[in-house]
Amino acid sequence: MSDHKIVVTVNGRRQEAWVEARTLLVTFVRETLELTGTHIGCVIGECGACSLLVNGELVKSCLMLAMQADGAEITTIEGLERDAKLHPVQEAFVRELGGQCGFCTPGMVMASVYLLRQDNNPSEETIRRRLSGNLCMCTGYVQIVKSVQAAAEMLREQDQ
Repeated sequence: MSDHKIVVTVNGRRQEAWVEARTLLVTFVRETLELTGTHIGCVIGECGACSLLVNGELVKSCLMLAMQADGAEITTIEGLERDAKLHPVQEAFVRELGGQCGFCTPGMVMASVYLLRQDNNPSEETIRRRLSGNLCMCTGYVQIVKSVQAAAEMLREQDQ
């Protein structure tokens, strides 16, 4: 039984839906809105595969109920692209091979976008520390760090 009406703005589009009280935000995004770029991983907040931006803050959407997002602005991995052009972080992850199997990549990209909004020239240590809440089983993080560094450079060049 869907018993809570929520209104959210997802990737710039207003969305209204009825959700059950127990519906996780990640489930709502994937199943109701059919935005499957956000991945369901551990469902206990450990892996970060489900990371989204909610009102500009990085959120592990497996730890948030959909009804808690009522009135919020949500950005998913699909919402980063503008005018058929990848976001610089997405572009850098492709160019620098930041994702191998791709499972963690959406969460890593979202965490990287959040990081680079706060610090456009992070050190390797800062990148590693700030992405430590997102787990990758494939890359050993070397390519991920290079991807974030490349994205930071691209974003700095855009700002000039």
